[in-house]
Amino acid sequence: MQPETNIAILGATGSVGQNALTVVRELSGFKVFGITGHSRSDLLLEQTRDFTPEFTVFSDRSIQQEIDCSQIPDTTVHFGHEAITQLASHSSIDIVVAAIMGRAGLESTWSAVEHGKRVALANKETLVVAGQQIQQLARQSGAELIPVDSEHSAIYQCLQSGKSSEVAQIVLTASGGPFRELTPDELKCVTVEQALDHPTWNMGQKITIDSATMMNKCLEIIEARWLFDIDPEKISVVIHPQSIIHSMVEFCDGSIISQMSPPDMKLPIQYALTYPDRLAGPSPRLDLGQSHELQLLPPDPEKFPALQLGFEVAAKGGTTGAVLNAANEAAVGAFLNRQISFTDIVAACREILDNHNFEPNPTLTTLMHQDRWAREEINKWIAC
Repeated sequence: MQPETNIAILGATGSVGQNALTVVRELSGFKVFGITGHSRSDLLLEQTRDFTPEFTVFSDRSIQQEIDCSQIPDTTVHFGHEAITQLASHSSIDIVVAAIMGRAGLESTWSAVEHGKRVALANKETLVVAGQQIQQLARQSGAELIPVDSEHSAIYQCLQSGKSSEVAQIVLTASGGPFRELTPDELKCVTVEQALDHPTWNMGQKITIDSATMMNKCLEIIEARWLFDIDPEKISVVIHPQSIIHSMVEFCDGSIISQMSPPDMKLPIQYALTYPDRLAGPSPRLDLGQSHELQLLPPDPEKFPALQLGFEVAAKGGTTGAVLNAANEAAVGAFLNRQISFTDIVAACREILDNHNFEPNPTLTTLMHQDRWAREEINKWIAC
């Protein structure tokens, strides 16, 4: 009898984390060894009772007195971000699901990579901010990076069809969000409520806004550059409103391989956990007994200027990813707080990116410094 595969789910209370737990519940041979969460403490307690992990980490230290650990007597409880980083490197863990949203997930993902884990990577910001450094670390430690984002998982799967030297281009698909048919002038009047009403995916607020501005695709361009070690010139984007074709790879002979399925996160999560094997699981199936319309449309660069930022940052590297990501996180927060307009998000990111002190080979300390600087500059931009 083979031993169980121990999994840590970082960000278990988010949409990816909850889907990961659903997948693990359906699979045999996998044990939830540790889970972490931030603001949804009641849900994290419920998950702990359901899965009885060895460790549960509440990242918010301020709620320590509010947590009744007697409800979960079989689990060791820790508090604070440092405990998450320590969990990610625990010697008993085989796979780390990196699902903490935004830059906040960098240190724990870094720790998992440094200790040679398989990382089911749902936190694209890690590679946006420090892609070059993370890949170098993975080569040294033997860590595996298997993407969980539906687009990058699709590319990862399609790449099994040929050699890396045979790839002509990778094609990221984008739903286009709720505003793909609006004019640039109409986009200026978009409200928070409209931007949060995504036509296909059910995601958190920040990711939903990123989808509406197509900043999510900008970040995915940068992620793909590092994850697949591919020249930015070989990355392209198409609009696919139905979100059934999750991405494609074109090979040198003209063949295009795509990965298709209903829009659901459980399939890419399961693939990252079971790779190279495929197992029956809880993901919904595409009903081929019904008629399906699959559109592929070119994106409008005037409507979605975030895409150009992605190609620029992917080509330049250095500190640009850290600055762009931090500026976007701060700008999205300001939009949600109704301090700036929808179109201001990308405009502010452009200005901050163009005016930062670029360094081609930054250390992690430098990247964190640039992250803080960019957030401060967004606050100044809002105040002007």
